[in-house]
Amino acid sequence: MIQSRLCDLLGITYPVFQGGMAWIADGKLAAAVSNAGGLGIISAMNADADYLRTQIKSARELTDKPFGVNIMLMSPHVAEVAKVVVEEQVPVVTTGAGSPAPYMESWLAAGIKVIPVIASVAMAKKMEQCGATAVVAEGQESGGHIGELTTMALVPQVCDAVSIPVLAAGGIADGRGMAASFCLGACGVQLGTRFLVAKECSVHQNYKDMVLKANDTSTITTGRRFGGNTCRCIKNPFSRGFAKVEYAPETTAEMVAELGVGGLRKAAVDGDTKEGCFLAGQISGMVNKEQTAAEIVTELVTECEALLKGVHAWVK
Repeated sequence: MIQSRLCDLLGITYPVFQGGMAWIADGKLAAAVSNAGGLGIISAMNADADYLRTQIKSARELTDKPFGVNIMLMSPHVAEVAKVVVEEQVPVVTTGAGSPAPYMESWLAAGIKVIPVIASVAMAKKMEQCGATAVVAEGQESGGHIGELTTMALVPQVCDAVSIPVLAAGGIADGRGMAASFCLGACGVQLGTRFLVAKECSVHQNYKDMVLKANDTSTITTGRRFGGNTCRCIKNPFSRGFAKVEYAPETTAEMVAELGVGGLRKAAVDGDTKEGCFLAGQISGMVNKEQTAAEIVTELVTECEALLKGVHAWVK
């Protein structure tokens, strides 16, 4: 059975995290992944405290297993949701879009295990110094906001730089990606796009269909011209139009920042295939069926275990 030190550390069966995808990762999906033996994660996204409390309650009604909350540090409600996870005794917090340093003291005092998502060695070191339990090293293959380094390049460098556990994220869709992550030095993996098509995921069916129909060249990055807000999403009229406007000579950074406002909600909630922003990773072309969260986790770890047990065939 696939296990690592993360399993004992967090009380989970398998070292598999479900990504905290905004407008997608709710209490229902998180509970399903946790019940499957992984760590389900609720996205606090840009929502307020009441929304997060509702999702935490939903998860607890569906599972007695550990789960986490992902806090986007650029959210206008970050201060209040940072308090909610303490008051609700959430066992794990993952973070993105900034440094969680201002909230670490209160989270650690409450016994919360803090696992930031990072895209560089420097940030990984900083998070270890702040008291992080582990880090998620996320390569640019992933959907949503991304950094510059690929998973293959980022993960081993982060593993060499810190002593805390490292999870790999970005470009992982099956047991092959999980096995490769272990070989790079990671103690676990985080998947977003694969869980997006889980049967327990409440995202609009049009979003799932966009992923299921995707191939290896179906994603595009936007927001790269001015830096700091690069996103990977599926090609559609919105993303192609975004890219065209972004690189027009007269376009400013402020104009680019306004382009994507509301796009993710249009995709995830409304299923608008023309004006929605469908965040998804490069592995979308490998995702070709809807499954339950339990089926996804079981398939992932079974494939990984078989590959690692058979690795001796490559070494003479």
